[in-house]
Amino acid sequence: MKKQPPVVLAVDVGGTTIAAGAVTTDGEVLLEERVPTHRDGPGHAVECLMSLLDTVRDGAERLGHEVTGIGAGVPGPVDTVAGRICEHVPHVPELAGRALAAELRERFDLPAFVDNDVNALALGEGRFGAGRGARSLVVLAAGTGLGAGIVLDGRLVRGASGFGGELGHTPVKFDGPPCWCGGRGCLALYASGRGIAESAQARVAGHAEAPLLRAAGGDPLAITAPLVFRLAADGDAVAAAVVEEACQSMGAMIGTIVNGLNPDVVIITGGVAAALAPLETRLLKAAGEYAFPRALATTRVLLLPGDKRTTMRGAAALVFYETMRQEESR
Repeated sequence: MKKQPPVVLAVDVGGTTIAAGAVTTDGEVLLEERVPTHRDGPGHAVECLMSLLDTVRDGAERLGHEVTGIGAGVPGPVDTVAGRICEHVPHVPELAGRALAAELRERFDLPAFVDNDVNALALGEGRFGAGRGARSLVVLAAGTGLGAGIVLDGRLVRGASGFGGELGHTPVKFDGPPCWCGGRGCLALYASGRGIAESAQARVAGHAEAPLLRAAGGDPLAITAPLVFRLAADGDAVAAAVVEEACQSMGAMIGTIVNGLNPDVVIITGGVAAALAPLETRLLKAAGEYAFPRALATTRVLLLPGDKRTTMRGAAALVFYETMRQEESR
């Protein structure tokens, strides 16, 4: 039988779904499995993760692939020096404080690495995706929340305790409302799926005849970001104002990134990116109000709706990145 290429196990832990796959050094996802994060009930995401990795490892080995490591992206800051996930993991709270990399190494007897999911995504875009060949890139992942990953001169920016790159929770409005992170006026309040929905809900509260509220069947909690973008495109003034605020806020953050970091590429991805794609001209106009013109002109700004395969490639890229760092330090 033809010798099969080695693979790593790559897993993306989301608040709703855990996706795991076997990924080659070229970024090809050979096997893929997905399960609900809390399939086994609240508080059991880690057990679910381990079971899923067992399934993918067994499948890869049956096909003749050697498994050489494990990479995991998780939805929260990770102190990679201490080897622990930090305390702020609202969507999967049972991960808080876990030394997940050590648990994976012990369970599977393989090198294992864990980092914030968007940090891993940034490594994946740099190695396999739209940022390939770039020395410096920033990924803004606008989904339910808003995360970011920064690679500068080929090095992932993690910060002193794992909070490097938390651009979704930097203020774009100093007099803005409190954010669920404890801050105020954060980008996530205006440009994440949750923030867009909550902003629209607040604007139509008490207005029973508001088109947004009627479209949601009269239930404010049924107003979602996709619904807001749809009604904005149909001409609803309230929805259009929320979308305008999202574009302006994202533009301000692009300007901050371009002026402060001057990367080769800025990639905006996630579910909200798909809705922003038709508004690219508006978004870049807003960025131009904040960025140095020459710096912005030399930065590629890309809107790329992502998927779980992309995030799995990111987790695989984390393994290759850390393995390279270990070899360089010897």
